[in-house]
Amino acid sequence: MRLATRVVILAAILVSLLSFAKFEHCQQIGWTQPGTDIHECYTDISALFGERGLDKGSWAYSSATNAVEYPVLQGVVMWVTAKVVDGNIDRYYFLNIALIAFLFIGSALIINRITPELNYLYLLAPTGVLALFINWDLWAIITMLLAIYWFDRKKEILSAVTLAISIATKFFPIILLPAIAVIYIRNREFKKLARYLAISLGGYALINLPFAITTPQGWWRFFDMNIHRRPDWGSIWLGVEIFKYHLYGFNIIYLIAVLIPILVVLIYLFSTVKILTLAESSIFFFAIVMTLGKVYSPQYVLWLTPLVVIALVNSREKLSKTLSIFWFWQITEVIYHIAIWSYLAGHGSEHHLIPRPAYGIAIFIRAVGVLAIAISLARQHRLETNTSLRNLALNNGK
Repeated sequence: MRLATRVVILAAILVSLLSFAKFEHCQQIGWTQPGTDIHECYTDISALFGERGLDKGSWAYSSATNAVEYPVLQGVVMWVTAKVVDGNIDRYYFLNIALIAFLFIGSALIINRITPELNYLYLLAPTGVLALFINWDLWAIITMLLAIYWFDRKKEILSAVTLAISIATKFFPIILLPAIAVIYIRNREFKKLARYLAISLGGYALINLPFAITTPQGWWRFFDMNIHRRPDWGSIWLGVEIFKYHLYGFNIIYLIAVLIPILVVLIYLFSTVKILTLAESSIFFFAIVMTLGKVYSPQYVLWLTPLVVIALVNSREKLSKTLSIFWFWQITEVIYHIAIWSYLAGHGSEHHLIPRPAYGIAIFIRAVGVLAIAISLARQHRLETNTSLRNLALNNGK
């Protein structure tokens, strides 16, 4: 079902307005807790405005202990928008969500160019309404999608430059690099791989260099927090601890648990008859991070949704079954979204809206949804590979 450009824009505006309505109650109550959690309208935009000193005009990376916990371009966005509103939290919130809404519209238009037949899934996904304004992720998602769009169209330099910007904004898009490497290696395009890595990683380093030189401690805080992070909200590691299993030597366990499935995915991607597209390949790496990462914030679903929608366009023969799994995954994300805010609403007090084990179960339900998507796509391509091999054997037999 192809959507006209004006329909895509109008639908994306409607999704943005619905998400605005979801978050509006928190603006009305002055962003006070536990109301922000009870009504599931918490957003980092308002919370970090004061907590990171942005309301006082502080530079995003001026403090070694209270710098913004994001890559540098994200910090610049937060700081610049704070300067514009001159200390007013409501204006800061409205300015940022307006920009995020424009980015969401742009992301919908990009997906409409890549996969016009299934773009409606991106717009209908309930997680978009639930999570759109929790954080600034759309700033990096749109550049990630542009990197994929240009890579698929053999505009590799544009793709690499855009990916460097995306990584310097939110870091998640670095996950695309292993998938890109597989595609180049399978095509025996080693020089192109070297050039792409040099541009993307070199561009990322150049963007970071001024920050690392001028405010090194504030700049390093993002990396330090992630290196030393313990099992945090939404991670299966926290889920394990909720059920009384203590993890000794967590960082070693974590490293092994991530590296093994990455190796399995690499073996799989090198074994398929057809070379998977960048969106298809990267889904498996994103699934690993989102299943085994040290933290899972509710807005992380915004990263995987467009990739899944793009990947589905190549599975039309099994589309009905795959769509069922898509909606199953979305439901698991909705369940987790409700569970995390319900649990946080009573966290640290005796007034729990849901018991701690119920939140732990929701963590594993969400993980099952992500794995279902990855396994479904892997099985589909494995079946295609087996079919191709059988056809080849039959043709050779003749």
